[in-house]
Amino acid sequence: LSESFMGKATCDQLLELIVIFIFLQVDATEDEPKSFIYMSEDALTNPEKIMVLIQGSGVVRAGQWARRLIINEDLNSGTQIPFINRAKEEGYGVIVLNPNENSLEVEKVPDPANKPSPDASDEPAEKRERKEERENKKKKDFYEKYRNPQKEREMEHIPIRENSTPEEHTLYVWDQFISKSLAKNVLIVAHSYGGLSFVNLMIQREAEVKNHVRAVAMTDSVHNVWHQEANKSIRDWLREHCCNWVSSPEPLDTLVDPMLNDCPRVSAGKQPYLHHTIHISHILPFSHW
Repeated sequence: LSESFMGKATCDQLLELIVIFIFLQVDATEDEPKSFIYMSEDALTNPEKIMVLIQGSGVVRAGQWARRLIINEDLNSGTQIPFINRAKEEGYGVIVLNPNENSLEVEKVPDPANKPSPDASDEPAEKRERKEERENKKKKDFYEKYRNPQKEREMEHIPIRENSTPEEHTLYVWDQFISKSLAKNVLIVAHSYGGLSFVNLMIQREAEVKNHVRAVAMTDSVHNVWHQEANKSIRDWLREHCCNWVSSPEPLDTLVDPMLNDCPRVSAGKQPYLHHTIHISHILPFSHW
């Protein structure tokens, strides 16, 4: 399965489930690079509760947990679709973040300033032309010998404004959407780097997060409250409102030794894909308010 096919298949199913496709930035110009997120129709108006899904880093796209699971098993195993289905059944509004869509890849335009001026040399024009002809032939011969069609065009990445990193994206979606929702209770589900992005969000918007978020379910989170310089009140809050499922030989949901004195860690079993092992049925009892 190609990346584009997986992305389209995921997108098609998410649009059937969630309905709303939101472009970012909200004030982007027509020619400006854009990102997007998915939302259910009631994500901003549900008065009771919403679920926010934050994936890990890498090549996975919005609505996906792991490409390998999509390839080797099916969409239900490697995407957030089962979470979304169950969340809607339980009355949640849903917001699906897209933290890895950080830039637009475009073909690089050659800089005219880097081209040598035709008058830059004191050589006679005829001699200079013969020299350029020889150099061009060498380049052509080398190109034909070692050409790689996949790398013939030089590309550059144009950052998406205020969404150029997963942390920026998470903060932006919080400011523009999550914090403005009517829901009294927000449940965050964050995998791997998504946990780090959430802790960064809390450092930036501590009071708002404490006011809106009731529970944070992490899977194999790579956050570090010391390296990220989270203060004591944040660490205390995480101990009370967060749970991190991690790989362990212990039975599922068994409390395991914490690495740091912040978010409690529980066993996700031995499966390599924690988001696949940890079904939403394990998370919802934890998030009961």
